[in-house]
Amino acid sequence: MLDHTLRAYKDDLLRPIASQLRPISPNTITVIALIVGLGAAGAAAIQAYWLALGLWLLNRLLDGLDGMVARSFARQSDLGGYLDIMFDFVVYAAVPIGLYWADQNSTNALALIFLLGSFYINAASWIYLAAILEKRAAGARARGERTTVAMPDGLIGGAETILFFCLFLSFPSALALLFAIMTGMVLIGVGMRLYWAQRNLING
Repeated sequence: MLDHTLRAYKDDLLRPIASQLRPISPNTITVIALIVGLGAAGAAAIQAYWLALGLWLLNRLLDGLDGMVARSFARQSDLGGYLDIMFDFVVYAAVPIGLYWADQNSTNALALIFLLGSFYINAASWIYLAAILEKRAAGARARGERTTVAMPDGLIGGAETILFFCLFLSFPSALALLFAIMTGMVLIGVGMRLYWAQRNLING
């Protein structure tokens, strides 16, 4: 929801860093981001929450840098966009699982099931819609977006995900409640896309 508003600030922050990373392949940065993200999940699993929080934020920094490096030095590729999205999904699942591993109780288990279920539904809601937009020549390029594919708006975007995961790692005693709040917001976003699709995809 806030991604479009914050993108210019994010780019201003990352551009000077990216300018120093020319020798490094964007895909290498993407793989390093995955490893760091899995490290955050592992740290959460052993209740090293502050370490996990630091690794999570580093993962998000690297996730922004791979695209900035690719754009800055004309090294964008479909493979890079694919790896970036796929590895994000791996980390988005791994960190909550790591948090549950640290405190395995039935309430957290139920909340985790609903959270990961909402992620699954959310992925279907935007990935297939993005494919339809590309088919209709109304996707990322037509919209002037910098991502590989169009990212249809929902209530939870990249910025909100960063915030929620920071809350998960900072307040693990409130994990079930935080999982439930994010689940609800993700599903509201799914509903928003369904409403948009019903109004705009009738023909074609």
